[in-house]
Amino acid sequence: MKGSPQGATLFRVRGQVLDIRALLAGLVFALIWSSAFTSARIIVEAAPPLMALSLRFAISGLMGIGIALFLGQSFRLTRGQWLSVLIFGICQNAIYLGLNFVAMQTVEASLAAILASTMPLLVAFANWGVFRQRLPILGVLGLAAGFGGVALIMAQRFGGGADPFGVMLCLIGAVALTVATLAMRGASSGRGNLLMVVGLQMIVGSIALLPFAVLTETFNVVWSNSLLLAFAYTTVMPGLVATLIWFWLVDRIGATPAATFHFLNPFFGVAIAAVLLGEQLGLIDVLGVTIIAIGILAVQLARTKT
Repeated sequence: MKGSPQGATLFRVRGQVLDIRALLAGLVFALIWSSAFTSARIIVEAAPPLMALSLRFAISGLMGIGIALFLGQSFRLTRGQWLSVLIFGICQNAIYLGLNFVAMQTVEASLAAILASTMPLLVAFANWGVFRQRLPILGVLGLAAGFGGVALIMAQRFGGGADPFGVMLCLIGAVALTVATLAMRGASSGRGNLLMVVGLQMIVGSIALLPFAVLTETFNVVWSNSLLLAFAYTTVMPGLVATLIWFWLVDRIGATPAATFHFLNPFFGVAIAAVLLGEQLGLIDVLGVTIIAIGILAVQLARTKT
């Protein structure tokens, strides 16, 4: 297995060697990634979204760079790493998360998490439909199921008064993240300077968002303990920890197997929002989330097999 050190804990399922450390890391990543929508919802209800996000990126980035320098990492990055810094800093941090933070002023955290979880489906669809990569019938059925589940939830949520503009922003953000993922095909982040790469990505996102925050928002914050806790959690856990886990996971088992863990995001996203924010979860939501998760899993398993 790529990146698996000697002595790693492994087990076999249907002849495939699976890494228990990677499995646990993938579960933790999915949980942290999904919880970010709930903490973001708390933040944008009390503070201007772009200002808050730009500040979050600045703090996360400086923390990452500081720790990286302490560990002996440097600013001497490879071409692929600088490409990762720019593309993901702008597309993922500024566009994807920026649009999601703005949207979650009117869109529930559970719905934002569901829409964001379509990214693996969009990547697979683009690879299949645009780049003509082979996708087994299991993957095609998975795409149909995944998008069908999204359509089912959208029909129910729009009937319940979901904000169309906010939903559109979430979808544009998912497309931006898909473009970034496709643009990075074949560009390795490399094993060295990982934390430095992550920190610089955050700084790029902060700088890209700052002009829009200054021009479109006013500094009006309703201070509370929940706001401070949500901001601190978002800065450290989704901002740094989840990103580092993701890069580690991709380096250890590969991008396609790692992306399989995204099938958990709809479940975790709606569950955390329901528990912490009291968002309503209907039967159609549960059915739609289940269909989406099955679709994502089918697509990733099909791509892994291919």
